[in-house]
Amino acid sequence: MILRFSALQSHRATPLKNIQHKQIRSLSRLGDSHFSTAAPAHNHSTSSDYRSWQASQNIDIQRVTQTAMVHELTQQQTRSIEKVVPWFLNTMPAPYFRQVPESFRLDHIKAISAIKDANMDMHMNLKTHLPDGRQVLTFIRPGTMPGLLLSMIKELPFTQRSTEYMPLSRVQIYSAEDDSMSLNMFVYGEEAKHLTETDVTLTGSHILQYAEQLMDGTLPPEDEFGRPNPTPKSIFSRDNLIKHMEKCSESYIIRSDPRRFLTQMELFEVVSGSDNVAVSIEDSYMDEHNEKHYWVDVALANTLPHFALEQTAHLLFLHGFDVMRAHLDNVQDGDNGNVTLLRMLVSPGNGAQGNDATFEVLKQELKRSKWLSPATMKLVYEKQPWLGIRRGEIITAMCTIMHPVMSKENSIVFSKGNILETVTKDRYVNHAAAIADLFLDRFNPKGPLSDAELEKRSADLRAVIDNEVEDTPAQELLFKMIDIIQHTLKTNVYMNNRYALGLRLDPKIMVSDHEAPRDSPYGIIFVHGRRFDGYHVRFRDIARGGLRLVTPASSEQFALEAAHQYDECYGLAFAQQLKNKDIPEGGSKAVVLVDSVGVSNSSKDFIMRKAVKGFADTILDLIVDTEETRREIVDFVGKKEVLYLGPDEQVIPEDINWVVKRAAQRGYGTPAAFMSSKPRAGINHKEYGVTSEGVNVYLDVALRHVLKKNPKEEPFTIKITGGPDGDVAGNELKILYREYGDNARVVGIADGTGCAEDPNGLNWEELLRLVHENLPIDHFDRSKLGEGGVVHKVDNETGVKARNNMHNRIQADAFLPAGGRPNTVNVHNYKQFLNLDGTPSAPLIVEGANLFVTDEARQLLFDEAGVIIVKDSSANKAGVITSSYEICAAMLLSEEEFFENKNQIVSEVLEKLHQYARLEAELLFREFENYGGSLPQLSKVVSGAVNSATDALASALETFSEEDKEKLLPLFRAHLPKTMADLSFDHVRERVPSQYITNAIASCLASKLVYKEGTKFVETLPKEKLAAVALRYLEAEHKVTLLRNALEGTDMPEEEKESILKLLEAGGARTAIGVF
Repeated sequence: MILRFSALQSHRATPLKNIQHKQIRSLSRLGDSHFSTAAPAHNHSTSSDYRSWQASQNIDIQRVTQTAMVHELTQQQTRSIEKVVPWFLNTMPAPYFRQVPESFRLDHIKAISAIKDANMDMHMNLKTHLPDGRQVLTFIRPGTMPGLLLSMIKELPFTQRSTEYMPLSRVQIYSAEDDSMSLNMFVYGEEAKHLTETDVTLTGSHILQYAEQLMDGTLPPEDEFGRPNPTPKSIFSRDNLIKHMEKCSESYIIRSDPRRFLTQMELFEVVSGSDNVAVSIEDSYMDEHNEKHYWVDVALANTLPHFALEQTAHLLFLHGFDVMRAHLDNVQDGDNGNVTLLRMLVSPGNGAQGNDATFEVLKQELKRSKWLSPATMKLVYEKQPWLGIRRGEIITAMCTIMHPVMSKENSIVFSKGNILETVTKDRYVNHAAAIADLFLDRFNPKGPLSDAELEKRSADLRAVIDNEVEDTPAQELLFKMIDIIQHTLKTNVYMNNRYALGLRLDPKIMVSDHEAPRDSPYGIIFVHGRRFDGYHVRFRDIARGGLRLVTPASSEQFALEAAHQYDECYGLAFAQQLKNKDIPEGGSKAVVLVDSVGVSNSSKDFIMRKAVKGFADTILDLIVDTEETRREIVDFVGKKEVLYLGPDEQVIPEDINWVVKRAAQRGYGTPAAFMSSKPRAGINHKEYGVTSEGVNVYLDVALRHVLKKNPKEEPFTIKITGGPDGDVAGNELKILYREYGDNARVVGIADGTGCAEDPNGLNWEELLRLVHENLPIDHFDRSKLGEGGVVHKVDNETGVKARNNMHNRIQADAFLPAGGRPNTVNVHNYKQFLNLDGTPSAPLIVEGANLFVTDEARQLLFDEAGVIIVKDSSANKAGVITSSYEICAAMLLSEEEFFENKNQIVSEVLEKLHQYARLEAELLFREFENYGGSLPQLSKVVSGAVNSATDALASALETFSEEDKEKLLPLFRAHLPKTMADLSFDHVRERVPSQYITNAIASCLASKLVYKEGTKFVETLPKEKLAAVALRYLEAEHKVTLLRNALEGTDMPEEEKESILKLLEAGGARTAIGVF
């Protein structure tokens, strides 16, 4: 144990890291850098100097002097201890003596005696190292003023930003009954939990006995202190209690009062397996016999204990409650981590009222505090506490929504920080609060505002702001906040157990007057949560797209990402809409910006997993139709919304499993379909290389059309961004070697770790080794390089520069971006892709990665250097087709049915991917060669033709009779992998939403028309006639098939027969319906 104490002028708590800078004395048993103080550097006293007070010539005198001093000090300490012990025993509360081991109590008494003997303030920190590696920090402070606990918590050293992070596993807080001091113990490190049934039966015998009496009815309604005993429940059975105690630490079981243990067990059961918070508040009956004392019990699932303690202490302080005693314990919760159990004895002060209304607000705010953003906490805890959590959360959410729109007008004036600072200034915050109140009234489920009422109150607010706010930027921001209310169609703000704040927005709110017009999405969902903000953008009512996490490494990078987050999400969703042309779902994307700047790696992962949970659960709040949502959510959308997620950057299998499980718990109609790529019942994109299979088809067709090379017979060179351990790049390497062998020569490859280059082609054996061992390119064995080959690592400036410009420098037949950030090649740097003579470093680009090249750069590269670019929405669409098939499988098959037939289904899916990729690739180059123009524009034309035809057909199909729709079902069946259809299509009407079936028929028919007849055929047809023409086309196609079958059996020369069959195939159906 290390004891530190000091005489201080103030009772204010002092951070541990700063104590060494104050005048202190130190008594040490164990050395520790945080708690010991080095001698000043200028002090060079010798041993003789140190003993200069002694009679150096007389050993006897020295001995007598030392003995006398020891005797005097011993007597003095004895007198001090004789005074301290009775006082300590009388003033410390009884639970302290029940719950704190004797060895610690003796240390506390000795420490207090020493400081009282030195006539110093009661201000000290003790640190004890336990044999199992845990550390106990004890803070002793004079007095028991409100906020003292909170100040101590902020001093604690092992926060999530600490590189030496240790979990907070136990807390015990005590106040002396004469208010002379507080004594708080914080235990860091996990206590070993290897308790067997026998162990807990002995350790928890007092709890088991109490529960047995409770269950058999032999306990009276109240205990000896007048506290009501719990109601008997099945969870208190002996077997259930033993199972629960096996999850607990031994110390928690030993020192728990049986009634308290059962109360906390009830709260544990409420939150177990979730990320929820449960709160219980009751009068205190024990010890104090004072009705103004209350016990607050909180159970927080899967949280950081330090954060839970700080947030709870902060809220209690803001509500005017002083914490007199407190306990924190963690109980294991399986795969869900731990449940943190907090129990605090509080007393109202500063005008606080201990009544039902106060406690109801406190309960709701304690539940919300776990998910509040740091900006919201700062606003409502420090800057403007009168706002309250709900209004503060609305204000910070609106500020975040405004940022990407307003920053296009002036990125400095309307930076994220400036926006929040402006609307929460003392001069303007009342207006912001009034806007938040209007938002709450609009969506109050007990009586929401009508459109007319909203319009009137909005106009009144605008008039007040116009009159009272002279600052133009502030006025613009406040007006924009009112606009947000008018463009919000749905929110979960009144849901009691929500994880984050979600708003279903009309996309018009995100349009800026300072940007060029662009296509409007179908819908936007914004989510504002704890250390994250997320957008979900979709371009059709039923939509699917990936969820990605963005985790900037620095504050500066975070600010840049925040300004561009919505535009990135929009761009990715639009690209998804273009590539989703062959499937029933429209395009969507979710981008979640996570603030993990400065935290430890373990804490960063924890924050990321929380962000996925908070975002996905909020999406579910806004799309599920349950009794809870009907009761607590006001819906101005007016129709059921269906969307599906998929994994993207930094989303892991653990996230996918949680999201699917949560969708089932929340009542989503087809939970297994809510997120694709499930580990067991999904088609893992990386394992099967689905995206790369499609990319390679486009590469093959492009090489033949652009370079006039048959890659099966002639060598070609290629450069790639994206490492061998990546999904698209790694699988593309395998496919290149599988399809072309040594004809494929990879002359350069770059990823986040560096780049490898070889003008003669990198060694295939070494590349495939990296792929199979899941290693990045900096692990390339240099001994396998040819003449002129090199490996650059990013551990030096030269390596970073080489990696960053590899895709521009290296000469190749084709460039395949299969990894990298969006907009890497843009209007400002596209010329770097060109050689000094203006020719491109690669005449062909096939975009395996999304948005690697911007639209403007694509066109400029084509116009100035003739670069042929196969756009991402065409080249990498195979991944989204696979995910769509996963959604179909989740709706049509049980998990067991899918798993038993997985190999066959995956094989058929890969065939479908090749088919769809080749159909579009051949159409693209056919129209490019016939009509000219740039290939990226043609790619958009193809996607636009299919999507517009799909939308027109879907609208028309809504007017069809069920009988007519039934005739078209074979289109959907033909779209599915054969095994999947054979197993389940008889039940398609029961298992698949009708709107999904309609979209599936429409998209299948639309893609058939465009791929077969070309874009011009569809574009020239009036939309109102498209459905009728499409039906006639199907009938004609059927007749052509019959003719083909009849012709196959005729006796005529094979050459003539083949020519006729080709003519029928090429234009038979179109000729039959007379549309040219």
